[in-house]
Amino acid sequence: MPDATVVITTKDRKDDLRYAVKSAVEQQGAHVQVLVVDDGSTDGTADMLRNEFPAVDVQHEDESRGYIVRRNQGATLAKAPIIFSINDDATFSTPHVVAQTLTEFDDDRIGAVAIPFCDVHKGPQVHQKAPAADATYITNTYIGTAHALRRELFLKLGGYREALFHQGEESDYCLRMLADGHYVRVGNADPVYHYESPKRDITRMSLFGRRNDILFVWHNVPMPHLLPHLLGTTVNGLMHGCKVGRPLLMLRGLLKGYAACFRERRQPVSADTYRLLRRIRKTGPLKLEDVTG
Repeated sequence: MPDATVVITTKDRKDDLRYAVKSAVEQQGAHVQVLVVDDGSTDGTADMLRNEFPAVDVQHEDESRGYIVRRNQGATLAKAPIIFSINDDATFSTPHVVAQTLTEFDDDRIGAVAIPFCDVHKGPQVHQKAPAADATYITNTYIGTAHALRRELFLKLGGYREALFHQGEESDYCLRMLADGHYVRVGNADPVYHYESPKRDITRMSLFGRRNDILFVWHNVPMPHLLPHLLGTTVNGLMHGCKVGRPLLMLRGLLKGYAACFRERRQPVSADTYRLLRRIRKTGPLKLEDVTG
């Protein structure tokens, strides 16, 4: 059995994917399975992988169903107890990221690790890095392109909520994990380099981002906090839309979120879990010992 499985979901980004896969197969210090889940690519992705990376496991699907569905599929196909996820437009900065991160699953309560990452095109700042290496710090979520998680726990909790379709699935899963008594650790490994692809669909991201902000609240927030949280999320979404010059698109997304609430069953977390979420969001990473006593 491998120590870790690196799952990369992709669609029609053959040239970006090449570098992501290369950085994954070059990982050292651990036995790593590399698994690419192809969401219906038509740009020659399958041929490139077959010719250049014959040792990589590839699951090609003819039908495109979105990366949330494909990440869940990757988890079922993975052979290792720890799953790493990077986007097809990201790379591990060194051959040591996987091995370094595996050491951070040193407590059964750690359900996932937020791996440090850098948005290369935006600057050198490293995000989701622990404030210090001498303690275990926890946070409320991770970014999809730079994290690792326990496969068995992920499958037990049902994986990502596929009704979200696009955007926001990480925060939703992390809150369900928190409600189950497991935490997201902030990592100390060498960073993942994220090179945002020019093929990213900003319109779709904006629309589904606001839709799923509403659904996050609807699914998870307990009473009596539901209505105030919905109101705050709506106002913040509209303000963000005005700030970035897409107010009508953001409004459409919010309305789609409210419409979807009628089709989605609520499964709110406990008041204690909700308060802990708010505390972490307000203060930033907390020491595990300060949360659990």
